[in-house]
Amino acid sequence: MTKESIENYWEQFLVSLPPSSPYQTKGYVAESWGDGPAMADELGALIIQGIKTATCSALWEWEAEGNPIPKVGLITIALDGRGEPLCIVETVEVSIRKYNEVDAEFARAEGEGDLSLHYWRKAHRNFFSRVLPKIGKEFSEEMPLVCERFRLLHK
Repeated sequence: MTKESIENYWEQFLVSLPPSSPYQTKGYVAESWGDGPAMADELGALIIQGIKTATCSALWEWEAEGNPIPKVGLITIALDGRGEPLCIVETVEVSIRKYNEVDAEFARAEGEGDLSLHYWRKAHRNFFSRVLPKIGKEFSEEMPLVCERFRLLHK
């Protein structure tokens, strides 16, 4: 990821807006989604296509990293597998719910696979079973998730 390409992408976004836009004074985070380049490319493509409008992560990961959970209004530059900017999204809703409380509507908003809750549960169980041991945790049906909804601002 080149910091310069991310900053240039942000500047292109700001130039496309009126000078009075509230985004002119906002900051952003830049990150890829998932746990590897292929997943970052796959999830980024779903966002750009308007299929993916939600995401979730394990609350335990935020705590282990010492980072505050996202808040409504967070601006994220989604990066591809090479660390290059793909699009800009804004968080519009954040909730904490247990893995086993995620419903079909949220699973569909995540935009992955066949959009079913069954697919979501299988894919996310596999994902969390793979990444949580790195922070000394194990997958659990009761584990707390940070569930975010976002809207695409720029691509």
